[in-house]
Amino acid sequence: MNKEWSELNKLMQTQVRKKDTYEEGIGTLFKLRNRLMESLTGFYSELNGEDFYAIPFLNADGYHSKTIAYSIWHIFRIEDIVAHVLINEDEQVFFTRNYQERIHSPIISTGNELVKQQIADFSRELNLKELYSYISEVKASTEKIIRNLSYADLRKKVSEERKECLKSLHVVSNHENAIWLIDYWCGKDVRGLIQMPFSRHWIMHIEASLRIKNKIHPETVS
Repeated sequence: MNKEWSELNKLMQTQVRKKDTYEEGIGTLFKLRNRLMESLTGFYSELNGEDFYAIPFLNADGYHSKTIAYSIWHIFRIEDIVAHVLINEDEQVFFTRNYQERIHSPIISTGNELVKQQIADFSRELNLKELYSYISEVKASTEKIIRNLSYADLRKKVSEERKECLKSLHVVSNHENAIWLIDYWCGKDVRGLIQMPFSRHWIMHIEASLRIKNKIHPETVS
């Protein structure tokens, strides 16, 4: 793992556990997310369209068996769903801003149900410019939500009503590779959601994407 990302993540995890350092922890979280976003925007400027749907580790186990476009989609669909449906209890950016049509996505879900060549085929369909517009809006909206959370809010759990609402939206596939996400998220409090979908989840998929990039373009590896 990137040393700076790892250290920022560990510091944030420690800080948000205590009331006295909670505000500092949110600042650390945002610093980490900004660093990670730099890598994502770097992909857009450095790679060509085909690189985003290349799948050089097709038969591998691990996050690097996906594509870069899929990983970006997956990170931010999960964040959009968790931030808006489960925490803020409002509408997802994806729907309010008509991003399914804008991105040309055949799915509205997190993509967990897709495997191997399905991931590459899905990735090839996406409008990258609009995908990047989407992730920018989701990042901003999530951080606005987080800024408005008090330390006491971190202990809030997802209600059964919200869980049922999430199910009704069909943004998590019923496929066995995806359906577990509902219980996973709804078993966490708000602090737990901040510590995974909004931080560590980014790191895992961006590091996998960097591995894909380095496989496609070994000449760029420093």
